[in-house]
Amino acid sequence: MVDFVRFRQIIREQLDQDKAIHSVDVEEATVEAAVIEAAALLDVPVRRLEYEIIERGFSGFFGTGRKNWKIRAYVRPEVLEEEDEAAFESGGEEEYEEPVIENRDGEVFVHFDTSGALLKVTPSQGKGKRVTESQAFKALTARKVTDIDGQLVGTVVKQARGEYVLVGQFAHNPADDAFVSVLISDQEMKAAIHVNPPGLAGCDISFDTFMSVLRANNVVYGIDTEFLRQFADKPIYKENVQVAEGSPPVHGRDSYLRYNFEIDQNRVHIREAVDGRVDFKELNIIQNVVEGQPLAKKILPEKGTAGRTVTGKPLPAKSGKDLPLPLGNNVRIANDGVTVIADMNGQVVLTSGKIHVDPIYVVPGNVDIKTGNIIFLGNVIINGNVEDGFSVKAAGNIEVNGTVEKAELDAEGDIIVHQGITGKSTGKIKTGRSLWARFIENATVEAGNMVVVSDGIINSQVDADKRIICQGKRAHIVGGRLRATEEINAKIIGSPTGGSETICEVGFDPKSKEQMDKYFSRRDFLEKELEEIQLNLQTLIALKKQHQSLPEDKEAYLQELMDERQELTEELRQVNEEVEKLQQFLHGLRNRGKISASARVYPGVKITIRDAKEDVRSEYRAVTFILEDGLIRVTQYEEPDQVVREGPHGYSAH
Repeated sequence: MVDFVRFRQIIREQLDQDKAIHSVDVEEATVEAAVIEAAALLDVPVRRLEYEIIERGFSGFFGTGRKNWKIRAYVRPEVLEEEDEAAFESGGEEEYEEPVIENRDGEVFVHFDTSGALLKVTPSQGKGKRVTESQAFKALTARKVTDIDGQLVGTVVKQARGEYVLVGQFAHNPADDAFVSVLISDQEMKAAIHVNPPGLAGCDISFDTFMSVLRANNVVYGIDTEFLRQFADKPIYKENVQVAEGSPPVHGRDSYLRYNFEIDQNRVHIREAVDGRVDFKELNIIQNVVEGQPLAKKILPEKGTAGRTVTGKPLPAKSGKDLPLPLGNNVRIANDGVTVIADMNGQVVLTSGKIHVDPIYVVPGNVDIKTGNIIFLGNVIINGNVEDGFSVKAAGNIEVNGTVEKAELDAEGDIIVHQGITGKSTGKIKTGRSLWARFIENATVEAGNMVVVSDGIINSQVDADKRIICQGKRAHIVGGRLRATEEINAKIIGSPTGGSETICEVGFDPKSKEQMDKYFSRRDFLEKELEEIQLNLQTLIALKKQHQSLPEDKEAYLQELMDERQELTEELRQVNEEVEKLQQFLHGLRNRGKISASARVYPGVKITIRDAKEDVRSEYRAVTFILEDGLIRVTQYEEPDQVVREGPHGYSAH
């Protein structure tokens, strides 16, 4: 029995023998025919052959002086080894696609020239029929050929090399020869031939004669030689047949811009979520760009390609025009000289054919279903309202000339709301600097600097890193929780009828205080969890001491409790460290903090200044609450700084 290793060795030995197969010398009229013949003799596809030319051939002139090509062909060894090994590894199946062979019958042609009658037989292809000797003799007798060499006819038919061979004679009469004329038209861009058929004793026109006649008529370019060869075998008589065509000049394309943004401002792009739902609030109308972002690139003009007439005359072509870059506001050209880049953050727009980056986005009406949510890397001006359920986010300022309803505003700069905010308990406003509004009602506000309101703050959660100022004829603070680092100042704080609880806290950073509350809550939870785990551990340990061991499930539970205790203890240690850091930060704040009311402070208001707390039990008029010696004191009312009274763009708290 032959094992796999021995079998592989046998195959390799066979491959070595195959590679040693002798080469073959082949002689044919053309190189292509010789290669095909060699492939047949070696029984391999043509693509696996290499060959060298031993003797160059010559097509002859008017059927004379013809010389065959001689080649020596052999199989490429490396190809043989690679393909056979691949076939062996894949189970002997070759993985290349067999070429599609067209089925074509062989054909027979008779051609008369001054040397005599010539016979040409073409080979069949695929499943096509071969030419028979009877077909060849029939074609010859139809042309009245005499002195036919029957043996030579049989050889020509058998070999079917597709070449004309002299096999007989005819009674030549030059007056019967075929005649060809050349017609040049379409401003020398086309050339055609008109052939009159030969008489019974006239010569046909060969391919070489056609070429000579064309050259004699100055037709030297764009000749379809392949068609002309076929035409010589199967001429079309008494018709103008186009055989040459010039090349028109190809003018170079002008430079043009390839935009990196949507230039049609009216198109709306609606995003579809993974679950297939479409949020019609996200219309993506604004095309935000950042400083340095490529906006468009100029594709350089192309050079033209010259053409030629059939008579060889050159036809010059125009090169494309280099168009200037359409630079608008806040854009510039990159170092490569062809790219337009943004000079600042904002919205990219194409206006009057020029690219602009606009740092201000203006909404002419309301922010609603028509506009969708707004996200902009600059300033946003809204001439209407921000309706329920929509959001506006900006890297700069947001200015709303109407009201903000149950919506979300988020700006890195200032937010100005000329009418007011009606949050309906879920509206959220967040600004990196200050908020200026007529009133705030049932909303959550977070400001990195100040909150300035002219009419009042009602039942809202307001946090400001510096001050909350509520000044005007109806400057009330009623209900909710207000926190600021430096100051809370209003005309009236609280309500004479009680109602919602009003809490005012100053003297600490609201964000840090909120974080502190979260840490306290987490610490309380961890301490309770640890206390419960400790009780369970003590019970299990006592049982283990009493019985010397525990059941497998209780032993596993004991280990689980010990691991959990270790994790919670480590988390509690980290929480205590964060609490200590925050306490040190809050105690280090030098803001003394104050809460002021120019008119009244009603009973029920809860006041916190740093660590001191006090519930107002009686009505106060024109007072300021401060922290002194760890206690909250009541002093004479203090006006807010003048800089607070004048807002951005001339906006005033009054």
